[in-house]
Amino acid sequence: MSPRSGRPNSRPKQRRKGRRDAPRRDAEPDLLHDIALALAADHPIELLAQVSSLLTALDPRIRSPLESEPGPEVPTLATLLPTFLHIVQVETSALLAAIAGLSSDEVLRLRVRRELADRDHVLPRWLQELADSTPAERVVEVVHVLGDGDNILVGTRLPGGDEITAVIYIDHNAGRVVKDGFVVPLPVDELVEQMLVVADDPDTEARDISPADARVRITEAIEHGALTYPPYESDSWPASRPLIEWMTALLPAGGVGYPHIEWDEGSRTELAERFLASPEGAGCDPRLLDDLLWFGTDYGPGDPLNWSPTRVEILLLDWIPRKIVAEAELLATGPELLRAFIRFSHRERGIRTALTDETVRAVDEFEREYQQLVRSPRPQGPMALLAAMGVPVGDPEDELTELREVVLENLARAVGGDEALSALDDGALPVEEFAWDGIAADVHDRVAEVLALVDGCCDALLDTEFRTACRRLLARVATGDPDLFRRRGRADTAAAAICWLIGNANELFHPRSVPHLLAKTLIGHFGLAAATVTQRSKAILRAAGAPPTEQTGAVELGSPGYLVATRRARIIADRDHFRAMTT
Repeated sequence: MSPRSGRPNSRPKQRRKGRRDAPRRDAEPDLLHDIALALAADHPIELLAQVSSLLTALDPRIRSPLESEPGPEVPTLATLLPTFLHIVQVETSALLAAIAGLSSDEVLRLRVRRELADRDHVLPRWLQELADSTPAERVVEVVHVLGDGDNILVGTRLPGGDEITAVIYIDHNAGRVVKDGFVVPLPVDELVEQMLVVADDPDTEARDISPADARVRITEAIEHGALTYPPYESDSWPASRPLIEWMTALLPAGGVGYPHIEWDEGSRTELAERFLASPEGAGCDPRLLDDLLWFGTDYGPGDPLNWSPTRVEILLLDWIPRKIVAEAELLATGPELLRAFIRFSHRERGIRTALTDETVRAVDEFEREYQQLVRSPRPQGPMALLAAMGVPVGDPEDELTELREVVLENLARAVGGDEALSALDDGALPVEEFAWDGIAADVHDRVAEVLALVDGCCDALLDTEFRTACRRLLARVATGDPDLFRRRGRADTAAAAICWLIGNANELFHPRSVPHLLAKTLIGHFGLAAATVTQRSKAILRAAGAPPTEQTGAVELGSPGYLVATRRARIIADRDHFRAMTT
């Protein structure tokens, strides 16, 4: 992909020191050839798609979490950019202009702008003025009543009048992640009409949504998808991700993401009682009902009345066999209970009978394989996750031994080693004043500003244990790298990152944890975007001497001093359970 040789072009009128002339045509690389063809195309989408694909190939998000860190031979934008700057050709000028246009890096944009001003290449007007692009006024989502996912359509008008529209498919069953996305050279209204004609479905509709809400939903779904392994891929995704991220960033800020309904124990109990008293639930074996409601409320869209053939497949062929440890005789009752609950749920939602019948038929279709799964040895829990990631899972006994070792190693790493794990207690963290010892005097004011914001968040959303843990982490960061507080940077972002890291290390955001808090609620307390906070957290982890977050997003701070009593109690229970299994 490196354009170290390429199509010849006129040289600059004056050669600049350290620059070389364009190389011979017979050494033309595919990249510059493709850029030349895209420049000659009738629509800007060709060049934008080419550059988006290039930026995707250089994006560290495409790496597998199972790979080692990339070596110096792996290209990045930082390593390739000097090459593009070095070769003075119209193709590299167009490439640089498009990269700068799609980038949010202001330093890069200024660097490219200065370089292009010194060249004599004539680029298309739309490319020169790409920064003046505007979002379409209308943002549309195309949805189906069964709610497996939404297509969000975001349009952009380019300088010169050409319009492009991005279609982003957000899958609710997979945790509201982007599963696919592409961009077409059509305005939003025209594409919506085409999609409805192709769907030809009375249960599919197009409706306008707030552009600001669309921005939040797309951004969060892209972020969540980037943490998913194996990643979702299609002919156009993630190749179109940089272009779609640029189009999304043109939308107004200030929106809200998808609503998340918190189902407490009382609400679940009330729903269970209503079902069992219904005509559909009468006579059902209710022993798996709690598990069914757990799946419905805590996984996918979070609506226990939302059932489709896809969700049936996920429940029967993955979730129950992987999550629920019980006798095969009990698990065998699951399909019949599910049929009744689907009929109850669809009646309450007013779903057409034809769709209810289709969803119930999915239970019939998958039941035989389900019954075989729950009666067969199979990986569960973390081992099932490894199997889904493509890691070979062999003999169950061998894998169980390996699982014990992995779990105990992870527990030890979370608290600072085997000795710390053995000595762990579940006493509450004490109320502590902030430790100023060892913190450089010239950063006291800035640290105090962050401290006040951290304390405010803990007082509003958490408790004194979390406040102590956050204070300890802030002190460790301030002593470990005082330069972090000398550089320019918002105090609220640092405070949010401190609280988010402590919350993550204590599994605060896990839906089954007690206490439990949504990450977006904590970050929303500071009025910030999740991407901003997680990005800042990387520098804070480095300053604290802690390892970076894993692909799963897990944070390990390496000391029980940052863990609240409930988190340490769970670690102790897991420690004792898995150690007993090895004896």
